[in-house]
Amino acid sequence: MSAITQAGSLLDHPPAGRDSVVTGFDGFVDEMISLVAERRSLDEFVPVADIAEYGALVSAAAGHSSLREIVVTDVHPGGCAVNLGDGLAALGVPVDCFATLGEPPHPAFAATTARFRSAHSWGREPGRTLAFEFSDGKLMYSSVRQLQEFSAADVRRRLQDGAYQAACRHAGVIALTDWSLYPHMTGVWRLLQQEVFGQLTHRPNFFFDLVDLSGRCSDDILSMLDALTAFEAHGPVTLGLNGNEANILARLTGLGEAATEADECLRLAGELRVHLRLAHVIIHRNRFAVAAGSDSRGIIRGPHCARPRKSTGAGDRFNAGYILGLLAGGTLEDCLVLGSATAGYFVRQARSASRSELQEFLRTWEHQTSAAQY
Repeated sequence: MSAITQAGSLLDHPPAGRDSVVTGFDGFVDEMISLVAERRSLDEFVPVADIAEYGALVSAAAGHSSLREIVVTDVHPGGCAVNLGDGLAALGVPVDCFATLGEPPHPAFAATTARFRSAHSWGREPGRTLAFEFSDGKLMYSSVRQLQEFSAADVRRRLQDGAYQAACRHAGVIALTDWSLYPHMTGVWRLLQQEVFGQLTHRPNFFFDLVDLSGRCSDDILSMLDALTAFEAHGPVTLGLNGNEANILARLTGLGEAATEADECLRLAGELRVHLRLAHVIIHRNRFAVAAGSDSRGIIRGPHCARPRKSTGAGDRFNAGYILGLLAGGTLEDCLVLGSATAGYFVRQARSASRSELQEFLRTWEHQTSAAQY
């Protein structure tokens, strides 16, 4: 049985244990933007194709004034906690989301959070992101000053209603996302370890997506890593990273950076896992994903999409598929396949896959001779 077929078989059976996921804590309103290279008519334009072309335009403007037209193609609910919840809810997983949705919640979140089992706003105002999308990736510029209000003191106050504790008591996976843009998140983690996770009578899986670390200082990141390791006392931890995030951690921990090859990324995932004393470390890139655990390792190549309809949020859907594998009791390789397929569907269709749609996507992927042909 192939790895794809084996992973797909997990979709036919409900999880044997706790089947819900708690997500937190970032909520953003995302404006999706194309940058105009050439305007041909009122309704037609040629977009700047890739990040390299964008970089050349910026460099050419040095020492001069420059004006470029942008087109806001859509306004989406965003934030890793919200996007992850969207991916999981589409797959039929009960989701309890606690995030900075605004008070009252911003209307952009309404359609998405309606599919969650519960949604709780833990912030007066959501973050805001301008997401410039290109064929080879995205550049996101976020307004986050308001997120300074998300602190241990604020969370302690919000814990008084008991909703977060109740959700965690029933969760198979607790996902904690976007450390980077929340300046007090390390303190929040330590509070939750003491007040919530240390009181649980079961050991849920913890899943972390830190988000791009490049804007934070080394001391803050190292302090965060100490707090991250401490979660292992409460349940097995999976740390999900992209290639850039993994190399930032490699430099700070004295490990060798990984080149873009899958074998190199797998080597770094294993070294980070040992150094940070975590159950699993994932590194995903556009064409492959790797993961290292204490007794298993895996590489899944594809299904790469050369011209994605939407790329912002693809990593969150990868995480949703991976978490679905955790809930189903799958192997590390199963989780990687489900994560890759869920992201693959999303970039092609610009929306999260249902369980039946994911099954069909896996069957199509299975019948291709290589990921590059699909």
